[in-house]
Amino acid sequence: MTTAIIVAAGKSERMGPGTDKAFLSLVNKPIVAWSLLAFERSPEVDRIILVVRKDQLVASKAVVQMFGISKIQTIVPGGAKRQDSVQAGLAACDIDTRYVIVHDGARPCVTSEMVSEIAKAVKRSGAVTFGRKITDTVKRVEKGSAVAATEDRDKLWAVQTPQAFQIKILRAAYKALGKKEVTDDCHAVELSGETVKIVESRLPNFKITTVEDLQIAGALLK
Repeated sequence: MTTAIIVAAGKSERMGPGTDKAFLSLVNKPIVAWSLLAFERSPEVDRIILVVRKDQLVASKAVVQMFGISKIQTIVPGGAKRQDSVQAGLAACDIDTRYVIVHDGARPCVTSEMVSEIAKAVKRSGAVTFGRKITDTVKRVEKGSAVAATEDRDKLWAVQTPQAFQIKILRAAYKALGKKEVTDDCHAVELSGETVKIVESRLPNFKITTVEDLQIAGALLK
C-alpha cells in the first residue's frame, strides 16, 4: 500500500501576514488542489493524507469535496515545523502502508506522471527524491557578504518533492532525529545512515513562496 502525505501547514510568511498560500487561487483552483489532483490521478497511489493548519481543516474538507478527491483518507492538523507536520501525517497512516510519498502542497506543478515515477522508484530503493542539477555557479558565504569559496556545481543538486520512502525507514529516521531540525525528509533519512537516491526532474516543479512565484505558476498551468 502506498500513501501520499501532502503537507500544506506552513506559515506562508513571505506571502504576507495572515496568508495561507495553500488556499490562494491559482488559475481556477486553490494551490493545494493542484497537488491533490496529481496524486488522485496516479494509479500508484492508494491513499492521501492532507496536513494543513488547524484553522484550515473546514476549508480543506470543502476543497476535497469540490474537486472529487476520492483517495483522501484523512485531513490532520500540522505542527509548528514542517517535520512536525510530516510526522503527524505518518502517525495517520494505516498499518498496511508500506511506502509513503511526501509532497509540499506549495508545489502545484507536480504531475500524476511524476508521482507514478517516484512511486515506482521507491520500490527499487528505500529512499528517493526528485531533484535537478544546479547549472548556476554556486558561492559559499560564511560571514557577511564575503565569498569563502566556489563550490563544484557538478556535484550539486537542488532537491524537490515528491520524496518517497519505505515507511519504516522514514519513521525510524524521525525517531532517531530527536530535537535536530531538518528542511526536508531526505535529510532526516541521511542522518540516520540510509542512502537517498535522486530521480532527475525534467519539468518545472518549483515551490511557491512569493507573489512572483504565483504569477509564474499561473502562466505555466493555464
